[in-house]
Amino acid sequence: MPGSGDGDGDGEETLPALIELSRTPEGRKGLSDVLARTLSLLPASPPGLLLLRLRLLRNLLAGDKPNQLAFLEHSGPAVLATVLSSPSLAPDEARAALQALGNAALAGELHRDAVWKALFPEPLRELAGVKDAGVLDPLCMVLDTCCGGEGGRGRLDELCRQGSGLPILVQVVNTASQVEHKEEWLEWLLFKVCVEEQKFESVFIALCSTNAVECTDSGEYNAKHAFLLGTLSRCLNNHPSEVTLSDSFAHHVFNVHKHAAEVVDFTRRGTSPLPTGSPAIDVLGYALQLLRDICAWESPSSRALGPVDSLLQTGLVKHLLRYLGELEPPSTIRKSMARRQGDNHPALGNTKVCPYIGYRRDLVAVIANCLHGRKKVQDEIRQLSGIILLLQQCVIDEDNPYLREWGLLAIKNLLEENEENQKEVSELEMQEPVITPEIANIGLKVEIDKETGRPKLVNTSDVPVPDGILSVAYDASSKASPFSGPKLPWCVKPIDSATSMKAFASAELKKSGIYT
Repeated sequence: MPGSGDGDGDGEETLPALIELSRTPEGRKGLSDVLARTLSLLPASPPGLLLLRLRLLRNLLAGDKPNQLAFLEHSGPAVLATVLSSPSLAPDEARAALQALGNAALAGELHRDAVWKALFPEPLRELAGVKDAGVLDPLCMVLDTCCGGEGGRGRLDELCRQGSGLPILVQVVNTASQVEHKEEWLEWLLFKVCVEEQKFESVFIALCSTNAVECTDSGEYNAKHAFLLGTLSRCLNNHPSEVTLSDSFAHHVFNVHKHAAEVVDFTRRGTSPLPTGSPAIDVLGYALQLLRDICAWESPSSRALGPVDSLLQTGLVKHLLRYLGELEPPSTIRKSMARRQGDNHPALGNTKVCPYIGYRRDLVAVIANCLHGRKKVQDEIRQLSGIILLLQQCVIDEDNPYLREWGLLAIKNLLEENEENQKEVSELEMQEPVITPEIANIGLKVEIDKETGRPKLVNTSDVPVPDGILSVAYDASSKASPFSGPKLPWCVKPIDSATSMKAFASAELKKSGIYT
């Protein structure tokens, strides 16, 4: 009877020892007879023994060729498919069964084909709906492995087919977003399907057609859209050298971003980074971060143009400059302007605000990456009067961590080996000093030297310079720009207590880079 120990791998007393033995390659050798008997006992196993036998089977299939062959000879995929179809199956049991199938699929095309035929489509669809990260991870392993290698393209086409396989992918994304699953098997599966096999548009559209009650904001985006884009962004950011990108994928992402920019409410200031919980805002942000990494990605073939070159032909830079120019100034500049209310500075009530923490930074990051080594983009930004707008981003912004660093990188890339841009920046005219609250609070002010036309710091009290970050700000230029509103200060420099304010000012004003 099942469960009575007889020393052949089917007893509750001997199973733990066999499981431990099968953890090593040496222990798995010569246990193919145990594998065959375990398979025969699985369908009638009670819950306690079922889990132990599934774990033993999983271990036996981990890279052991004889056991993997024996698994096929004894119809292992069909046996496990029957086990997985049980309505009373516990998540731990489903996890172990899927891990066993994943290990078997790694053995080669015959195994992948047998596993796929045993599970596609209904068992896979049912398993994709199990709200358990422990089940979802090996399920993604099975799907990703079966859709790879020789013969994988045909199975991938089946997985993306409307009405049969696509609902499995939709359910995987839906379940993963609900259980917040972020493991690599899921990332590789979705990246393979959406990016490398160029099925992004099909999957993205399919996510719109189910569970419409979950849609928020405009009714066009839901949590599944945001999760998909976030997962693809994370995979590209973590493994740029291991993936392949296509022009079509880049264009789809750009189109999603443009559409999301029309949907998001830019009158409400975001109070959190991504994910915010608002699908439309998260779609906007993750699409922007994907564009950042797409524009930094380099093709393995040095002769091939990257997707960024294709994007640049569709007006990417012009769109980004427009989005950036419509935003209110960074927080450092806003504080300075607040001290001058009532002067000649127009009100900023009609400008947009960042819908999430980091939005401005992400815009600047995409532009910085587009500029790298591309004189045509450098010239385009100058011709669009966007230089001053980029200079205004070289400041610290409370709502955009690392904005200053990305802004400086953008300026570096903008000026590098481009005499026209260097000349335009060098001719910027100092209009008036802008005194930041940090400078005023320690008894300092900025004045324009009448003889040199350059700014200088004047100490108006005996208050010592404290530790921390102070600022020296410069107004940009009187040149008009279609992307900027009022004249704004644009440069911030950190100073520590050991630095002389006058020495700092002298050193900065002597530089011939972006500060003069």
